[in-house]
Amino acid sequence: MSWTRRELLALGGAALGGAALPTAARAQTPKRGGTASVRIYDPPHFDHMLIISFKTNIALSFTHSRLVKHKTGPGVAPGTFPLEGDLAESWTQPNDTTYVFKLRRGVKWHHKPPVNGRELTAEDVKYTLERFVTVKGNSNAYMLRPMERVEAVDRYTVKVTLKEPFAWFLDMLASPMAIAVVAKECVDKFGDLKKAEAVIGTGPWMLDSYKPNQSLTFVRNPNYFLPGLPHIDRVEGSVDEDTSSRLASFTTGKYDIGVETVAGNINKVDWVQIKDALKQKRPGLKVVEFPGNVMSHVSMRTDQKPFSDVRVRQAMSLAVDRQGLIDAVLEGAGVFNAAVPAALKEWALPVAQLGEGARYFKHDPAEARRLLAAAGYANGFTASICFTTYGSTVLIDSAQLILKSFKDVGISATLEQKEYGAYIATCFNGNFPSMTYGPQTPFLEPDNFLFAQYYPEEPKNQSHIHDPVVADMLVRQRRTFDVAKRRDIIHEIQRYLAKQQYYVQVPSAIYTSVWDGALKNYAPNLGYDIGGRLTAAWLDR
Repeated sequence: MSWTRRELLALGGAALGGAALPTAARAQTPKRGGTASVRIYDPPHFDHMLIISFKTNIALSFTHSRLVKHKTGPGVAPGTFPLEGDLAESWTQPNDTTYVFKLRRGVKWHHKPPVNGRELTAEDVKYTLERFVTVKGNSNAYMLRPMERVEAVDRYTVKVTLKEPFAWFLDMLASPMAIAVVAKECVDKFGDLKKAEAVIGTGPWMLDSYKPNQSLTFVRNPNYFLPGLPHIDRVEGSVDEDTSSRLASFTTGKYDIGVETVAGNINKVDWVQIKDALKQKRPGLKVVEFPGNVMSHVSMRTDQKPFSDVRVRQAMSLAVDRQGLIDAVLEGAGVFNAAVPAALKEWALPVAQLGEGARYFKHDPAEARRLLAAAGYANGFTASICFTTYGSTVLIDSAQLILKSFKDVGISATLEQKEYGAYIATCFNGNFPSMTYGPQTPFLEPDNFLFAQYYPEEPKNQSHIHDPVVADMLVRQRRTFDVAKRRDIIHEIQRYLAKQQYYVQVPSAIYTSVWDGALKNYAPNLGYDIGGRLTAAWLDR
């Protein structure tokens, strides 16, 4: 059970889909100063172009800027991501393949060597975009693959020419998990950006100290380009990756934000454990609930037997009891979709509207066994599932239930557990012999959930899919600027993929976002941009 709507409102929060903060709070006069405390993660390293890691992305959300960004604050409903300028003061699109960005003047790099507070210029943006697509080892490079040329027209103007129309180009630039603008001097000095000393950006805070496996501390950037921001002087980030410890710490008031998940929210299972204690110990909390965009799935080598047979994949999907998973590990609160998470409500197609493919999301072991027999596997088969825990008991429990579901229809699968870094470097990028199971990057638009995971040869195409039908649709939606027509194509893609079952999707959680009542002008959303959501917030205590 979650709190009732009456209880949520009594705490100053809102029920599912409601506004995050009262209008009156937004009208208050901001206060300068204070220290915000958050639970954070220890990054494998700090070069976001050389690793796919939410731990790195979250840290850089405090220190770095992008050309454009997603709006934050109480006026933005969770699950929506309107765009606004960040380093770009404005931009134009003369035609389908050309973008011209006018940069803010007077933007300064953090006052640290080797940049020493110099002004950011168009050359910095050009260098960043070019490094993003050319540096060896960037698994996110596909996000800007349509880019053909970047020009620094003058000191404050950047022109980007694409090879082909790409309707999601601005969304890619705004992604807090990809295009943080960096300085060439830092790469030249350190060889890459992995070291903490290389964390130098133009963002609202500067990295003041880093203690591996202990803490990251950020201090206010006095030369931040948005006047008066940030309001908060210091952000203390404690590395706390033990579930019991971080929940206890939040309950006792150590953290201002209930950062249990990577997006800065608490999943339902952990919320149930602490909600009664919070009512007593932290009655001033703000609370809001909304669907999460972390989709976990079983991926498989569809380029090899037995997974090359669509009947085997359909049987695997029918074997999984999704409602049982919701009841057992998500406290009865979860949602599931075909390929785009329900959290992206403007783009996701509900299962009931998937047409013929909707039936493969039902739990039907008998039909699963029939399909396996028809595919030549009447006695089932054995397989392995590459896995890492992410420090999540929910993920561990769901993996065990999936193993049981497969066993019930004759598929004998075993977990092959890896350390997180090893898992990301191999299985997450499709390097596994049989299957893998785990959460996928929680993107903020549908193209990354679709193109990255289903287009041939893409690094995140974990299931090794080579399907010309879906490939054609993926390209068509990218070239369609009319939003309504693009949505129609994306819905068509979801209906097609529901029949193919290239991935066995499992339910996404409902998030409970909780923050201290003293933290004003803050509002939750999906994604890694915790620093961005704190930039205009302030502490009233």
